[in-house]
Amino acid sequence: MDFQDFLNCIPKIVTEPLLADLAHQIMEPPERKALMNNFDVVSENPRKAAVMMLFYPKNIKTHLVLIVRNSYPGVHSSQIAFPGGKVELEDLSIEHAALRETEEEIGVSVNKINVIKAFTQVYIPPSNFMVFPFLGYSTEELIFNPDPTEVSGIIELSIVDFLDENAIVNKTMSTSYAKDIQVPAFKIQEHYVWGATAMILSELKETLKKIL
Repeated sequence: MDFQDFLNCIPKIVTEPLLADLAHQIMEPPERKALMNNFDVVSENPRKAAVMMLFYPKNIKTHLVLIVRNSYPGVHSSQIAFPGGKVELEDLSIEHAALRETEEEIGVSVNKINVIKAFTQVYIPPSNFMVFPFLGYSTEELIFNPDPTEVSGIIELSIVDFLDENAIVNKTMSTSYAKDIQVPAFKIQEHYVWGATAMILSELKETLKKIL
């Protein structure tokens, strides 16, 4: 898909109603679904995080950037994710946190990112974070400068590959919920994206499918 065609769709994206849980559930691990039944998120007082779903042109074609997180002692070690992170006290807003973290993690200046809209937040039980996704775009081809302390790799995903229905698979994984279970995942190049990132991607995909 040419990037200009994507830009032409932005007014529709802005006004398109979000599918929220209906889209999230497509990629929700069954064990998470069972856990979240009658679960009181408010009582957990979750921490806030913000991520950026960033589209940009590469060889005039539309791409989305994802990151490979470094290996570390923690529940999100080595996972595929969006650039983003914890909302800090100095952040002016949750959106500002998404922009700041994107610049810090992959080296894309906040001045190069246009935010289109906020998507539906997703709660992550193992880390007790509420994640707020934002959809943005840059009009120029990007050169990434990832922070080596947090990011081990950059994935440049074409929108055509992202929207390919064959990219959704079932994968046997060991997760925070259980070992060796089947979870829905996006197969992206040699990577598998599951959990909260896959749920956010699902809402993005279902939204774009209604417009493009």
